[in-house]
Amino acid sequence: MKKMYLSLVAGAGMLFSVHSTTLAQGDYPTLSQVTQRLQAISGSGSAAKLSSLTKTEGGKDIWVLKIGKGDMDNKPAIAVVGGAEGFHVLSVELAVQFAERLVKEHSQILERTTFYVFPNMSPDAYEQYHASLKYERRGNASNVDHDRDGRVSEDGYEDLNKDGLITLMRVESPMGDYMTLSSDERVMVKADRSKGEKGAYMVFPESRDNDKDGKFGEDLREGIAFNRNMTYKFPIFTPLAGEYAVSEKESRALLDYLFDQWNIYAFVTFSPANNLSAPLKYNAADARKRIITSMLEKDVAINSMVSGIYNKTVSQKAYNQTNQGTDGDFFQWAYFHFGRLSFSTPGWWVPEVKGEDGKSYSNTEANFLAWASGQGLNDVFVPWASVNHPDFPGQKVEVGGIRPFALHNPPYAMVNEIAKEHTDFIIQLAEISPKMEFHNLKTEKLGNGLTRISVDLFNNSPLPTHSDMGEKSRWLRKVRVDINRDAKDIISGDKIKLINKLGAYENVSLSWIVKGSGSVDLKAGAAHTGFATLNVRL
Repeated sequence: MKKMYLSLVAGAGMLFSVHSTTLAQGDYPTLSQVTQRLQAISGSGSAAKLSSLTKTEGGKDIWVLKIGKGDMDNKPAIAVVGGAEGFHVLSVELAVQFAERLVKEHSQILERTTFYVFPNMSPDAYEQYHASLKYERRGNASNVDHDRDGRVSEDGYEDLNKDGLITLMRVESPMGDYMTLSSDERVMVKADRSKGEKGAYMVFPESRDNDKDGKFGEDLREGIAFNRNMTYKFPIFTPLAGEYAVSEKESRALLDYLFDQWNIYAFVTFSPANNLSAPLKYNAADARKRIITSMLEKDVAINSMVSGIYNKTVSQKAYNQTNQGTDGDFFQWAYFHFGRLSFSTPGWWVPEVKGEDGKSYSNTEANFLAWASGQGLNDVFVPWASVNHPDFPGQKVEVGGIRPFALHNPPYAMVNEIAKEHTDFIIQLAEISPKMEFHNLKTEKLGNGLTRISVDLFNNSPLPTHSDMGEKSRWLRKVRVDINRDAKDIISGDKIKLINKLGAYENVSLSWIVKGSGSVDLKAGAAHTGFATLNVRL
């Protein structure tokens, strides 16, 4: 049996040592295995309830686990999303393991917080990981004419070297834009003509030009990508985005479901985007635009605070991570169009490696190959080998490159520790959810059967009740304060009072003058903040 030994290397973050003969493609679970685990999480007596939002064009379920206790719809909630990108199989495992650990090890947090776990939003694409032909797929099973030539999927990938993997092909040409990297000739990089560099290769995905339009792999055998199909900065007329925003069954079903969940105050999405190891930056000009494209200033401060928690909890440090959102993605939609706090992390980065000269690799792929070599992972690169290609007669064509999925997903033996740390982070995020409390109650007899009630409503949390974007969009419900007294008995003060927002550790003073005896009940909050109640004797 293959054995893998893990060790945490001091001073290098989560840099595990893995001794293995191969990086096995079959390590991550199949869709059916994921479903079995979800069903086990939601078994009899569990705090989790499993349901299917819809089925994709490929017939795969879009699952949601709703996890909590008591009146779950009126407790602050966190939504955890995996599978935003189909090739990011790690994200599905992180979401599933979070749900497993939440139910088994953190049941106490369910007393005041609800969780929604969407483990895999791209099951059609995820399935490619276990298919006989493996490639990093993003799109679902919808039939799409990506190049708009009237034919569907006629120019997909082709397994030219018959190894079951789609990598790259390079064609020797003096007119090419690519050259080999000097520090690792396996890696292809664009020639920098401003430095006098000259290309020697053309580089394409492993494919043929079946429709003879001079392009390769432009009409893929896959449909629309979930993470390009959202409404924020929808990338219209671009491959994998769809004819219009939220055009796909899974996208529509998720958003329809979310718009009914008023108690969600934050999202954690496992995706290539990252605003956790490094928070987003504030851009005043973009924040003042009619269509806002910068996180608002106070929300950036929140992002920075939560990022600090993340970096203290997750031991690995990001390397060369610059993706802080792409057009049409879910992570940005959750903030800009849904008004919630939104956080995203890939969960794992290839650790930084230094060469023999003590310098870091400037190229991501070269860094990965150096790291993989140091870990004994010998099956992550397909060596360049010549093939006969009908579209390039008389030219040297080679196929090779980094194995699909290897660059974005760690060996499965590493995932348990990664998932544990991210579970701990989400639990800490839940522990600082907005919390409504009544303080400093005073009652004063004024004579003639009148009583003045004074009390402070306090948000006992480092998070505000509303993001600035949520308050600005007016989508999040306001904090509502109710007093259960007939309006005719309320001499001063409102029977129902709405409060736009309470900041971190902020309070607002409330007062009423009421007529009569007995007692009154006060209730304050919103679904995403939870509710505080107080019985007051007159």
